[in-house]
Amino acid sequence: MPNSVNDGVITTSRATLDDLDAVAPLFDAYRVFYRQPSDAAIARAFIEERLRRDESVIFVARAAATSAAWGFTQLYPAFTSVAARRIWILNDLFVAPEARKHGVARALMERARAFAGETGALRLVLETAEDNHVAQSLYESLGYELETGERHYSLTLD
Repeated sequence: MPNSVNDGVITTSRATLDDLDAVAPLFDAYRVFYRQPSDAAIARAFIEERLRRDESVIFVARAAATSAAWGFTQLYPAFTSVAARRIWILNDLFVAPEARKHGVARALMERARAFAGETGALRLVLETAEDNHVAQSLYESLGYELETGERHYSLTLD
């Protein structure tokens, strides 16, 4: 029986609470990638809360021939007051190491773009680490442009 992304088409679907057991470990691995300690309980609770409260939209990617989850992306809604339109913040994108370089990230990015269009959004925005050249290459190949001319600030409240 097929058991890898090499065996066929990648499917993407919007995650529901039924997908919590598949998405939570991927989210934990995503956090570890960004130098956070692994904490399965925090990862599960965070994803469960987003899904229960309908506070984000999560898409999960699977190899069509298996039920194994290979990656996810998470979008948060936002708005632009100047244009009086919705935007989506593509906050998280992660592909399991064994599924990388097989089109999983691209499939998730394309699904996020389609969803943004379906919801009438003006744009889809994201950020990535300065040294994440693999991700930058993917984003640019999909038409994303590096923003210039503005500075983004943040205030940590903890």
